[in-house]
Amino acid sequence: MRDKYCGAVDSNDIGKQILLSGWVFRRRDHGGLIFIDLRDITGIVQIVFSPEISPDAHSMAGELKQEFVIQIKGRVERRPEGTENPNIPTGMLEILVYSLKILNTSRALPFQLDEDEPNEAIKLRYRYLDMRRPEVQKVFITRSRVYKAVRDYLTSDGFNEFETPMLTKSTPEGARDFIVPSRLNPGMFYALPQSPQLFKQILMIAGFDRYFQIVRCFRDEDLRADRQPEFTQIDIEMSFVDVEDILRMGEGLVKEVYRTVKGHPWDMPFPRMSYDEAMERYGTDKPDLRFELPIIELTDIFANTEFGVFKKALAEKGTVKCIVLKGKTLSRKDLDVSVDTAKQMGAEGLIWIRNENNAFQSPIAKYLKEEEKSMMSQRLGLQDGDIVFIMTGNRQKVNELMGRFRLYIGERFDLIDKNLYKFLWVVDFPLFEYSEEQKRYVARHHPFTASKTDIRGFNGDYESLKSKAYDLVLNGVEIGGGSIRIHRKEDQFEMFKLLNIGEQEAQEKFGFLLEALEMGAPPHGGIAFGFDRLLMMLMGLDSIRDVIPFPKTQKGVCLLTDAPSKVAQKQLNELKIRLASDK
Repeated sequence: MRDKYCGAVDSNDIGKQILLSGWVFRRRDHGGLIFIDLRDITGIVQIVFSPEISPDAHSMAGELKQEFVIQIKGRVERRPEGTENPNIPTGMLEILVYSLKILNTSRALPFQLDEDEPNEAIKLRYRYLDMRRPEVQKVFITRSRVYKAVRDYLTSDGFNEFETPMLTKSTPEGARDFIVPSRLNPGMFYALPQSPQLFKQILMIAGFDRYFQIVRCFRDEDLRADRQPEFTQIDIEMSFVDVEDILRMGEGLVKEVYRTVKGHPWDMPFPRMSYDEAMERYGTDKPDLRFELPIIELTDIFANTEFGVFKKALAEKGTVKCIVLKGKTLSRKDLDVSVDTAKQMGAEGLIWIRNENNAFQSPIAKYLKEEEKSMMSQRLGLQDGDIVFIMTGNRQKVNELMGRFRLYIGERFDLIDKNLYKFLWVVDFPLFEYSEEQKRYVARHHPFTASKTDIRGFNGDYESLKSKAYDLVLNGVEIGGGSIRIHRKEDQFEMFKLLNIGEQEAQEKFGFLLEALEMGAPPHGGIAFGFDRLLMMLMGLDSIRDVIPFPKTQKGVCLLTDAPSKVAQKQLNELKIRLASDK
């Protein structure tokens, strides 16, 4: 139904007859002549209807409206001098139409495709119209190209692509599962996979050496801009490897994705930072390095302080930490707003010190010793106009609050260069973390993560154990993570024991894996990259909904299909399910 795509018409076609099909994007009626921008997936080309060339086609063109689907025959000509459009590849050409066929009409659209972006609810309700917009189509064409780049890169490095089950077993120690009832096994349920974790380990035990999958994953959790109930991962596992092998491979893959999206290579190695350093210096395990503003330790300076707030915190084995905003000379109103913001974040207070004319201006200045002021000035390299923001208290809480406050300061005072890309490997994560909700220690990564030290001699200090886990961070967002796995059954049982998972529960939940570990499981490890999140970041978009063809809202609703929805009572009866509301 066409000789070429619209965006592919070029100077070699001048003087030739051509057959094109597409959508009416814009229509301009200049009296005798009617100009149409004809659009398809490749771009637009201008077509011209003239009563002198074809009265019938010109007459029919009067009926054309936006998004009518048409087929035309015409002759390619160079545009008259002065009418060229240098902003599009076909802008030097036009097609003089002598035959028009209307393939389909369109009713009035809920929004215009060539105007400003519609609000999100309208956009998702009419996603097929939103996706006709050229700028949106570019996103998904890029997504397709990245799929290919990932496959090409990994297969060339000896990886085999597998599919793993969508209907699997519900397991603990993760996010909430989506549950699927089994009609053939009444009262029994599948879970949709949060990741293919156990299956990819089984593939390593099966001897396939290198596995990958671009896979759909499902997590029933509260949503936000970078989270969806179903999402895509680049899932990878390798045998006979340690941390360095995984990081080297993962870094190469992400650089290839970057090159595909941005059109030029990333030549620098990704820096590395331990989890402990990230928390102490930036207050988060995913620091945004597009701006400095580190969190700086002051505790030792105030070891003998007489200032009551600091003295109390240090007596309780707390800490004193600060960040320094250089050269901004903030007003008292700015400082008060900053204090209020810190309190809204959960801080008990925020102390500020303004360095002006080599003197401290602050409500607490009179309580500080000259020696303390001098040591602060020297350590912080204070200059005129600098502002010091100080928090004190429990170290973990101060780190976390200062990390959030640092991001607030970075945004508020335009310290973040939005055009920068800052990758960072964070390594040496804790093996466990304490769950306030469960009142016990849980696996920081997952219960199959290997420890850096032998846990069989565990002394009860959960917080001292480090794991062979790692995350890749981009501009303050985690885009990938993984670990070296436990590959011996006795070590896996020790891990379960520390997580209060008894032998019976372990066999019930993970029996097939434990059995496999007894049959010559090789050392192995892997990583998974958030495909949607990585694309969102590299394409400068605000939400992963922008890179998912048919996303859900923040309440997990598909506005296009009205899912989730009720099902017929007959289906519930077949599944032996009775709703609580029917009791």
